[in-house]
Amino acid sequence: MSYNPTPATDRLISAVAYTLPFFNSLQYGRFLFAQYPVLGLAFEPLLPILGLYRSIPHSSFIAFFAFYLGVVRNPSFSRYARFNSMQALTLDVLLVVPLLVQRILSPGQSGLGFQIMAWSHNGLFVFSVLCFLYSVVSCILGRTPHLPIVADAAGRQV
Repeated sequence: MSYNPTPATDRLISAVAYTLPFFNSLQYGRFLFAQYPVLGLAFEPLLPILGLYRSIPHSSFIAFFAFYLGVVRNPSFSRYARFNSMQALTLDVLLVVPLLVQRILSPGQSGLGFQIMAWSHNGLFVFSVLCFLYSVVSCILGRTPHLPIVADAAGRQV
């Protein structure tokens, strides 16, 4: 039995890919940050990186296509890096759905609709942070993270 570790470059590319959905999910944490200001301290070290990311116009769009065309569709990268990049991109696409639902339903600034929106944003933010932590740690260790629902969709695309 031979041991074939995942190369460090593949692990790094895979871990960096998960920053795209993580950065895009931070907007869902606004209700938690308002309710628990101490929680914001955990994310404060990321503010300079996030500020740079958001200072570039259409950075999310550019990063999405850079990973999709530069990594996922590039056969010179390993399946490991391509799968993780596709899984991160799939997660990023799924993060858009709640915003579309919010714009269609327009819950207002108070009432039951607003409460449901706040709870769903809180849950989505916690889920996104947990996915990010699990995925980055798995990538650093050279293991393949399998996120529910997302992994199957990503596997079919690679």
